[in-house]
Amino acid sequence: MKYCNNCLMPETKPDLAFNKEGKCSACIAFEQRDNIDWNSRENDLKILFKTFKKKSYWDCVVPVSGGKDSTYQVLKVLEYGLTPLCVTSTTCDLSDLGKKNIENIKNFGVDYIEFTANKKIRKKLNRIGLEEIGDIAWPEHVGIFTIPVIVAVRYNIPLIVWGENSQNEYGGPLNKLNNNKLDRSWLEEFGGLLGLRVSDLSSSYGIEKKDLLPYEYPKEEELLKSNITGIFLGHYIKWDGAKNAVIASSRGFSSYHKIVEGTATEYENLDNYQHGIHDYFKYIKFGFSRATDQVCMAIRRKKISREEGIKIVKKYDGKYPKEYLGKKLEEILNDINLEKNKFDEICDQFTNKKLFLLDNSNKPKKDNHGNLIPNFEIK
Repeated sequence: MKYCNNCLMPETKPDLAFNKEGKCSACIAFEQRDNIDWNSRENDLKILFKTFKKKSYWDCVVPVSGGKDSTYQVLKVLEYGLTPLCVTSTTCDLSDLGKKNIENIKNFGVDYIEFTANKKIRKKLNRIGLEEIGDIAWPEHVGIFTIPVIVAVRYNIPLIVWGENSQNEYGGPLNKLNNNKLDRSWLEEFGGLLGLRVSDLSSSYGIEKKDLLPYEYPKEEELLKSNITGIFLGHYIKWDGAKNAVIASSRGFSSYHKIVEGTATEYENLDNYQHGIHDYFKYIKFGFSRATDQVCMAIRRKKISREEGIKIVKKYDGKYPKEYLGKKLEEILNDINLEKNKFDEICDQFTNKKLFLLDNSNKPKKDNHGNLIPNFEIK
């Protein structure tokens, strides 16, 4: 497997590009930040905010999960003197720590809306997502992009302030790295649909159309009528998730106080007990997961060496998710009416057989801890 010669991002990452020197698009985008006049960018942001200020009772919508980045987003918007309406599309299996961090943001003195979609339908969608595309978090990843936009349209709030552009931070097509807006085309290409269209679900699975409305992006005419603009804050401010965590922690954000399963940090993927399953499926499909993402960001920022990063990835990435944030796998699966043996069958179905060792019956081999045995070397 080919890896970026600067970080540890592998060629299996969807949409990742490499230049002739073997450097990935995420590293190229990060290096380009040194050529950006960030003072000018922030001045542009101030002008933009001034343009939208007091066009409605709320100046902007800020999508909020309760994580360290969205906590930072709210703090930054308040710093600029805006009156935000914070909007949370509730996660599928909200953790106790997630609840605590959401309450912390509410205490900043902001108006706050939480939307929880029909839980019976959500559980069906969790299972459909897992079985059809290997992503238990499909409804969550769609909802975090649709609900804030629906709220902006309903309340006629023309500005939505998102956080980072994931294509810039984690790597994507070279012509998309410097995009500063999140719109319908970005959502459809990068926003987590993964080929499972909302419009297909009603006819294929017998779910009523009205129950799928929370997962539908507003129609173009609605967006044009409200003149909705969605911007990436990371386009205007030099984005650093680790620094965001420090700032958020100074204002009440709570970390896990030990490495979160499947990651290499204490401060990410805290709000949803299903995150461990989501990250594990990323690993079995592509041979890397959240720990690799985090390590690569640290390497680009010269916080660790590439050699140190390899050791960290080997230690944390790709472990079978026996529990997550203290909740057992069987408990998590029980919430979506899925037995563990069926879950394991789905895991085998989505395991990339080119990346992992197989037994004589062509099934993925596993060690004594239930972990897959890689057929590749991180180098």
